[in-house]
Amino acid sequence: MKELNSVQPTIEKGGWLREKFSDLLENRHFLGFLLVAPAEAILLIFLAYPFILGLWLGFTDTLVGRKGEFIGFDNYISLLKDSTFWMVTYNTFLYTIVAVIFKAIMGFALAIVLNRDFKAKGLVRAIILLPWIIPTALSAIAFWWLYDSTFSAISWTLIKTGLLNHKIDFLGDPTNARLSLIVANIWRGIPFFTIGLLAGLQTIDPTLYEAASIDGAGAWKRFRRITLPLILPLMAVITTFSTIWTFGDFQLVWVITKGGPANATHLFGTLSFQRAIPGGHFGEGAAISNFILPILVFCILISFKYLRRED
Repeated sequence: MKELNSVQPTIEKGGWLREKFSDLLENRHFLGFLLVAPAEAILLIFLAYPFILGLWLGFTDTLVGRKGEFIGFDNYISLLKDSTFWMVTYNTFLYTIVAVIFKAIMGFALAIVLNRDFKAKGLVRAIILLPWIIPTALSAIAFWWLYDSTFSAISWTLIKTGLLNHKIDFLGDPTNARLSLIVANIWRGIPFFTIGLLAGLQTIDPTLYEAASIDGAGAWKRFRRITLPLILPLMAVITTFSTIWTFGDFQLVWVITKGGPANATHLFGTLSFQRAIPGGHFGEGAAISNFILPILVFCILISFKYLRRED
């Protein structure tokens, strides 16, 4: 009899817990949190933790094999006095601005062409997408061969056609190296603009163009009055994302030039890697990468603004 009395509260407690858990599952807020909890855990482990660790390391003098101490803004002050850092800042802004402008213009032009009806349209669209699908490392290796001082196919073609009588030093000259990297980035990034803007163009109501044609509007006026205003918000969002990716580019530059010649093509990402991993100065490398943060926040704010406008 005493054993039965002791078991009864346990059964009642188990039933109460099941009832409470059942009530929680019926709560849509709790259920939503429970469903996204695995994804949130992954983001916290693989994104939030490295991000916070990187911010912290930027304020320390951490070296390989030695735990760092907090040194405040010493890393940042030291970088502001470093001529190499200022050259890298110039390289990064030049690389980003020129590449994004050309990607936007050429991607928009291709999107307008592909929005028309012609034979093999699907095949052409698939070919246009190839530079974006191919892994960045493979694209970079291909460009590295094209730019090679000895085996460059570009130099060989120009010499054979009689346009040049000497090989071009693509990667040995600082100016040529910068331009070569920008061209490679443009080639890789055009499909992102093309496909995104093509999707936007296909959402524009054709009756708007028909009505404008009836009113006597020419092709340029239809583009300026209809296409451009309606596609501009999407263009702003795509450009913002492309700016973020281009500003933080690493693979393309590291595979083709590794920042050379004489640091002339280093970007924030490649210089940060060089100082932190081969150089062993984790604190300084983290500080360099943290300089990207204000630019990324600015781009995200612009993107958020236009996304809200789209809603």
